Amino acid sequence: MTESITPLIAVVEDEDHLAQGLLFNLQAEGYRTHHESDGDAALAYLLATKDPIAAIVLDCMLPGADGFTIVRALREAHHYTPVLMLTARSRPEDVLEGLEAGADDYLPKPFDLRELAARAQALARRVSPWVHPVIVLGNLEIDPARREVRRGGQTLPMRRRERSLLELLALNRGKAVSRQTIEAKLYVDDNDLRSNSIEVAVSQLRRWIDAPGQPSRIVTLRGEGYRLDQ
Repeated sequence: MTESITPLIAVVEDEDHLAQGLLFNLQAEGYRTHHESDGDAALAYLLATKDPIAAIVLDCMLPGADGFTIVRALREAHHYTPVLMLTARSRPEDVLEGLEAGADDYLPKPFDLRELAARAQALARRVSPWVHPVIVLGNLEIDPARREVRRGGQTLPMRRRERSLLELLALNRGKAVSRQTIEAKLYVDDNDLRSNSIEVAVSQLRRWIDAPGQPSRIVTLRGEGYRLDQ
């Protein structure tokens, strides 16, 4: 495999021993790597590089711009490279902030370097965004690559979980999606799951996609789950 097509993983981490261990593991698995230890320098590199990056491993706390700022800036600039965020703060609200900013996965410190490398590789192996077509449902456009839902060409400011729920239902449109499937896809952390969490998420999603006075596109199937109709 030539270097031009060998996947590149960017590592943004200011703890040198941790960064070097991760770089070693990734290189041993056949990946190219690029390392930055300063947030401002990392953001400049990530926005400017023409070299396709397969995944980004991003620490939350950095000199200069922090990880939250970096991932927000990338998403605002329409950079959709998968991001694995590292955090020493594993409180649910900190994890949620990272995911809401646009991170795809998170890993609390301390962690095993092998697990970190495995998670980074899993993100890097994701199918490239351009093979995920936009899903069109009437006046709705669900764009998985850009993480956007548009109605009549206007982007709806949905929360991440609402978008994920809509995408899950849309990919299975016309079919029942069980509560268990929704829980597994949307609620990685049990602390986020309450007895009525799914009902609340479905209700919020209906407000976004349903026309006033019209039957809901999301059908409740008692004892089964939910189904999205065209």
